[in-house]
Amino acid sequence: MKNKKWPKVSLVAITTILLWLKTYIAYKTSFDIKIENWRQELILFINPIGFLMIVFGFSMFMKEKTQKRYILVASFIVSAVLFANIVFYRFFNDFLTIPVLFQTSNMSDLGSSVTELINFSDLFYFADFILLAAIMKFKPALLTWREYSTVDRRVYFLAAAAIAFFNMGMVETERPQLLTRTFDREMLVKNIGTYNYHLYDVFLQSKSSAQRAMADGSELVDIDNYVRANYVPPNDEMFGIAKGKNVIMISMESTQEFVINKTVNGQEITPFLNDFIKESYYFNNFYHQTGQGKTSDSEFLVENSLYPLSRGAVFFTHSGNEYNATPEILNENGYYTASLHANNKSFWNRDIMYQSLGYKRFYSLPDYEVNEDNSVGWGLKDIDFLQQSVAHLKAMPKPFYSKFITLTNHFPFELNEEDQFIPPYTSDDQTVNNYFLTVRYEDEAIKQFVQKLKDEGLYEDSIIILYGDHYGISENHNKAMSEYLGKEITPFESMQLQEVPLIIHIPGQKGGTMTTVGGQIDIKPTILHLLGIDTKKNIDFGSDLFAKDRSDFAVLRDGSFITKDYLFTRETCYDKATGEPTDQEACKPYFKAASNELSYSDKIIYGDLLRFYGEDLSEPKSKE
Repeated sequence: MKNKKWPKVSLVAITTILLWLKTYIAYKTSFDIKIENWRQELILFINPIGFLMIVFGFSMFMKEKTQKRYILVASFIVSAVLFANIVFYRFFNDFLTIPVLFQTSNMSDLGSSVTELINFSDLFYFADFILLAAIMKFKPALLTWREYSTVDRRVYFLAAAAIAFFNMGMVETERPQLLTRTFDREMLVKNIGTYNYHLYDVFLQSKSSAQRAMADGSELVDIDNYVRANYVPPNDEMFGIAKGKNVIMISMESTQEFVINKTVNGQEITPFLNDFIKESYYFNNFYHQTGQGKTSDSEFLVENSLYPLSRGAVFFTHSGNEYNATPEILNENGYYTASLHANNKSFWNRDIMYQSLGYKRFYSLPDYEVNEDNSVGWGLKDIDFLQQSVAHLKAMPKPFYSKFITLTNHFPFELNEEDQFIPPYTSDDQTVNNYFLTVRYEDEAIKQFVQKLKDEGLYEDSIIILYGDHYGISENHNKAMSEYLGKEITPFESMQLQEVPLIIHIPGQKGGTMTTVGGQIDIKPTILHLLGIDTKKNIDFGSDLFAKDRSDFAVLRDGSFITKDYLFTRETCYDKATGEPTDQEACKPYFKAASNELSYSDKIIYGDLLRFYGEDLSEPKSKE
C-alpha cells in the first residue's frame, strides 16, 4: 500500500486562519465582550482578519527560508500580544496600552499577583505557534512555497484592504465616530479588534507626545473660565475647622464601600471602621475615579484634583509635569509633607513623581524593618507598617501632612492563618473568599494604629482621613459577588460597586453621614478648606464635599457618571431609585459636563499646561 499523501497548504493561509480563529475564541472565552446583535457578532468575528492578512502578507515578498522565519516570529509576537491582554484583563477587566507596557519597572514587584493569573491551560494561546514550528521542523513537505507575482500580491492586499474597509463600514453603521467619541477600550476591541486597537493606541501615544511640544498658555483660557464658573465656595461652618492640625491620610488598598457595616459568616468585616464612622464624617456615595494606574491614579486624583488619563498611569507618563498639588500648597503654608509606603521607592515611579508633587520626604522600604515574619503578599503587613510608621510621625516637624499607602489588602489577597480574624467566605471563588479576610485584617491594622496615635499623643492634634483607592473585586468575579450580595450584578450594580469609603475624622467633632455624591477628585479642595486654605485660584475639577452649594456629581474615568438621581454607564441611563434603565433624556443634561471635565483635565496633563501659570495660578505666563 502506498503512503498516503497529505494535501499541501499555504504557509501564509494556514498561519492567518489559525491565528484568526484563536483570536475569535479568545474574544468569546477570555474577554467579557458584550454582544447585542448579529451585526456586532459579525464585526467581532471578522475584525482580526484584515490585520493578520497584512502582517503575514509581507512574507510574500520573501524567499522561502526568510519567509518561514518571519512567519514563525510574527506568529509568536502576535500570540504574545493577545496573551498579554488576556492576563491583564483577568484582573483589571481592561486591555493593555502603550504606557502600561512601559511600566516594566513594576513587574519585579508583582510576584504572586502575576503567577495567580497564569494557568497551565494558557499554553493553548500558543498552540498554533507550536504546531507551525513542529510542522516546519518535522513535516516541512506539508507546506507549500512559491514566488508570488506582482499580480498575486496586488490581489492579496486588495482583498485584505477590502475586508478591513468592510469591517470599518459596519463599525461606522453600528457605532458612528468610534475613534473620536469613545472612552471605552472594550468598545474599540469589539469593533476594530485587539491588534488594530494597539495600532490606534500607538497613534494616540504619538499624538500625546506631540501635544506637549505644541501646547501654549492660551489653551488655559477656556479651562480657567470653566473652573471659575464651577467653583463652589466652602461651608463657613467647616472652613478652617482643622486649621493648624496634622493631617494623617490613609489610602486603603482595594477597599470597596460594600464591606462597611456588612458581615460574613455572621461576623463584621470592618468592626473598627463601623464604630469609627459613628464619630466621623462618613461619605457613603463616594466613588473611586481611577483608570489603568489604579493606586497611583487615586494618589494623583487626591493630590491634584485632576483626572487620571484613560491610558497608562500619569505617574509614569507625565511625572515631569508641573503640578499644583496638595503637598506643594501645604509646604507654602508651613506644613512638613511626607508619604509613607513600605515598598520600593521606584514602584509606580513614585520617587520621581513625588518630587513633582512637592513632597519633602518619602519614607519607603529602607525606612522599615522588613523580614519574612512580618511580610505577606506584596510586602510588609499593614499592622507592622502602620505601627512602625508612628515613630516617623513623631519625628516629623509639626504640623505635618502625611499619606500612608497600605498593602495587605491587595490581589491575590494572601494572608497567613495566624493573621485571620474571621473565617473565609465559602463560595467557589477563592479570590472573593480571601478578600474578606484581608479587609478584616486591614481594619484591625487601622484600629491598632489609631490607638497608637492616642498612646503617643498624636491623635488630638491630627485629622484622620481614610479612603478606598480603587476596586478590589473586578467584574470577573460577578458570580460570587452576586451570591454574596443576594442580587444580580447588572451594569447598574457594577457601577454601585465602584463606591469606596471616605471617612474624615476630626477629634472633638461629632461628624455624621454625608449623602452627597462625590469622588476622589473632591478630596484636595475638601482638605485645604478644612485647614483654612483658600482654593479659589486653583485649577481644581473637584469641589469641597462639605460645601452647601455643591452639585451631586461624580465622573468616572471611562465617561460614566453618577448624579443624585441618575447613573449613566455603557451608553445607558439608569434611575438610581429603581436600578432600571430610564429615558436617555434624564442623563442628557450631564453629558457635556462629564465630557468637559475629562477633556479639559487631559489637556492640562498632555500639554503640561500648568507650567504656563504663575505661582498663584491666577495669571498665565508666557511659553517657556
